[in-house]
Amino acid sequence: MRDFLCPDENRIPSTPLPLVDPTSSWGTRPSSGLRVTWLGHSTLVIEIDGVRILTDPVWSNRVSPVRFAGPKRFHPPPAPLEALPPLDAIILSHDHYDHLDRSTVLTLAKARAETPIITSLGVGERLERWGIPAKRITELDWWETADVKGVTVTASPAQHFSGRGIKDRNTTLWSSFHLRGPKHSVFFGADSGLTPEFAEIGRRLGPFDLVALEIGAYHPAWGDIHMGPANALSAYGLLASGVFLPIHWGTFNLAIHPWSEPAETVATLGARAGVPLLMPKLGAPVEPTQWTGVDPWWRAVSSIAPAPLTRAGAPESLVPVEGTAD
Repeated sequence: MRDFLCPDENRIPSTPLPLVDPTSSWGTRPSSGLRVTWLGHSTLVIEIDGVRILTDPVWSNRVSPVRFAGPKRFHPPPAPLEALPPLDAIILSHDHYDHLDRSTVLTLAKARAETPIITSLGVGERLERWGIPAKRITELDWWETADVKGVTVTASPAQHFSGRGIKDRNTTLWSSFHLRGPKHSVFFGADSGLTPEFAEIGRRLGPFDLVALEIGAYHPAWGDIHMGPANALSAYGLLASGVFLPIHWGTFNLAIHPWSEPAETVATLGARAGVPLLMPKLGAPVEPTQWTGVDPWWRAVSSIAPAPLTRAGAPESLVPVEGTAD
C-alpha cells in the first residue's frame, strides 16, 4: 500500500519515446527468413519462413474495461492498425485487457476477414460473443498444434491466470506459444511466472532462434504470475537457446517500478551472464540471426542511471528483482 500511495515519479517516461516506422520494411521479406517487429508491450509482428503472425495486438489508448480510466499508453503505436502488412494468423495468448484488446481485435476481424485467430482454450467463446465467426477461431490446449501455411503453432504451458471481471477468474486458459517453420523457430512467452515447465518447453520444442519473454510489471509481493527481469533470465536459461527479446515493458504503467527499470536490470544482468539480448527501439524490424548487441536507447529517456561497468565490460553490481503482477 505504501508503494501504491507514494509511487516513484519515474513510472512514466519524462519525454517521448523514440519510435521507428516499420511500414517500409514490411514491404520486403526478411533476408534471413526471420524478422520480428516489437510494436509495444506484447504486440509482435513475427515474420517466419514466409508467414506473418501478429501476437496480442493492442492499439487502444488504455488497457481497461473503460475508456476514461486505467493504464494509459506511454507512446502511440509505431504504426497505424491499417498499416499492418498482410497477416496469416493472429495469436491471442489469454484474455487480460493488455493482451486481448476488444477494439483492436474487432477492427482486425472486420478489416481482415480471412485471417484466422489462434488462442487459448475457452477464449474463443468470448470472441464469438463479440461477433467473430467460430470458423475463424482455433482454440488450443497446452501442447496442441495448428498449422499456418507450413508453420506449426503450438500452445505451451505458462504460469499465469485469466479473467476480465470479478466472476470469470480462471475460466479460460492462458498459454505461451511456439512457432516452428521449415527453417526457423520462435518462442513467444506471453505472460508467465518462472516455472520449471520452461525446461520441458525447451526439451520438446527447442532449439529456438528467438525467445520473447516478459520482463515488466513485477514486484516481490505479487507472487509467481509474472517474472521480472531476473526470473526472465532464469527462464531463458531453462529454454536453453535463442536470442532473447524482452517484451511486456515500455508501453503501459502496470506496476510500481520506474518505467525503464526492467530494461536496465535485464541489460545489466544479461551482460554479466553473456545472454544475447535483442532490445530494439519500438517499431524497429530486426532479424534475430543478425544480432549485433544491445543499443540502450531507453537511457536517453529514463532517469535510471546505468550500472557501472568493470574494465571487462561486466556490471560491478547486480540488483536482481523478481516478483510479478498483472
